[in-house]
This record gives sequence, C-alpha cells and structure tokens, in this order.
Amino acid sequence: MKTLVLFIKSTRPSQWPKNLFVVAPVIFAKQHTAQDPYIFCSSFLGFLIFVLVSGFVYVFNDIRDREWDRIHPQKSQRPIASGALSPRMGLFLACIALLVATTLSLLLPLAFLACVFCYVLTNLAYSLFLRRIAYLDVIVIAFGFLLRILAGCFAIDLAPSEISYFLILCTFLLSLYLGLGKRKHEMLVLGATRESLKKYNNHHINLAMWATGVATALAYAFYTVAPRTLQYFNMQFPRLVVSIPFVILGLLRFQMLASRSASTQSPTEVMVKDTLFLANILVWGVSVLWAIYL
Repeated sequence: MKTLVLFIKSTRPSQWPKNLFVVAPVIFAKQHTAQDPYIFCSSFLGFLIFVLVSGFVYVFNDIRDREWDRIHPQKSQRPIASGALSPRMGLFLACIALLVATTLSLLLPLAFLACVFCYVLTNLAYSLFLRRIAYLDVIVIAFGFLLRILAGCFAIDLAPSEISYFLILCTFLLSLYLGLGKRKHEMLVLGATRESLKKYNNHHINLAMWATGVATALAYAFYTVAPRTLQYFNMQFPRLVVSIPFVILGLLRFQMLASRSASTQSPTEVMVKDTLFLANILVWGVSVLWAIYL
C-alpha cells in the first residue's frame, strides 16, 4: 500500500489539473451536449486516461533525472529522488498505468488513441534529448497541451469543421506562455544549472513571455467575436467577450507568480494553489457558461 501511495505521489497529483484541457472542448460543444449529455462521460474518461499517461511520463522523467533532482531543494523530496521508491518499481507501476490508459483509450475514437501515442512518444523524446535544446523544450511542452485539447475534441467525436482553430491556437500560445514562465522562474532560483538553461537569457524570456501573453489574449478575443463562434452558439451578440478581462487577469497573475524568486516551487505548481488565480479561473468559467448556455 505504501508503495502505491509513493507511486501516486510520483505521478504529481498537483499537475493533474493540466489534463483538464482534455475536458475543455466539451464545455464549448453546446450542440453536442444538448443532444447527448453522455458525452460528458467520454470527456471525463479522456481526462482520466491523460492522468494515467502523464503519470507514466512524470515517473519516467523522475527516473532519468533522479541524480539531478537530489540536489534540487524541492525535487529532492520526490519519492524516486529521495530513494523512498525504487526506480525499478516505479517503472513497473508506470508501465501498468500506461497499459491501463491504452486499454481504456480503445473505448474512444481511434483519433484519441493516436493523440495518446503521440503524447507519449513526444514526451519520451523530450525526456531523452529534446529538453536539452533551449526554447525547443518549451515548444515541445506546449505541443503536449495541444495534443490534450485535440484529444478532448476527438473524445467527444467532434467533426473537423466543429473544432475552433482560434481555441487551438490559444491553447498552444497559452502553453508556451506557461512554459516560458517556468523557465524564467528556474533561471531566477537555480541559475544556469541545467544544460538547456545555460542557453536561456532572462531578457529574451521576458520578451517572449510578453509576446506570447499578448498573442494568447488576442487569439482568445478573436475567438469570442468570430462569426463562426456566433453562428455555432446562435448568438446575436458576442457575449463571450465578457470573459476576456479574466483571461488577461490570469495571464498577469501568472507573470507575477513566475517572477517570485523567493519561492522554490514552480509557478505552474503555485498557480493551482494560488487563491487569486483560482478565483479568477472560477469567475472566468462562470462567465463562459453564462455566455454559452444561458
């Protein structure tokens, strides 16, 4: 039982909310949810599968990085780095999680399974060599979020014509923004202690963060007023614009969290515990549901 608890801890439950990107498409699929409320079950199953798959990736990464993690103030407390969970047992349980995820994926469209395989292969490549390449490492992370959102679309069997490419672009840009913020914080706290970090520049990271932040807000804003959006939701007025300020506030709040050098925790971990950030997400969600369904 203790081994299982340590394994679950290694899958980083604090990072599970990232897999909510898989659920996002069902919120915006008003026509489908009205006709078939059971697609929420398919969406939740997709979320559960990505929890298992991302858990496999995290454990594999922890096994690869255990020597480096032992000198990190926070990562040294992880089960594998601390020696509480053996690499062999961790890998064995991770493979079982991957097998269960693959089996469950067969209950969903094959396009979803393709996204799962692509996610696993991309992240294995990231762990093995891509993360050593500055900026490409952040792009690969963003690609993982893109696969999540596409998997969420395929899980509920959306047709290509129903997928909003503004939202797809917004997801990719937002993921880039979060990844750059994480690298910025690592530079502030650790300095150039990792090979890829040596090739980063604080000034360039700040510029890239502001650029991707503005681009994310613009992509979301364009989505809210796009004729295709208004037609899909049968809106006479682009009511989704009321949610734009909360997107901007969320981006600015994350910028603040990423700039805190006093905290050794990653800003992507802090944000899911930050009261202001979570409150803003909640209000954004309420405004989106009001605009779409009421």
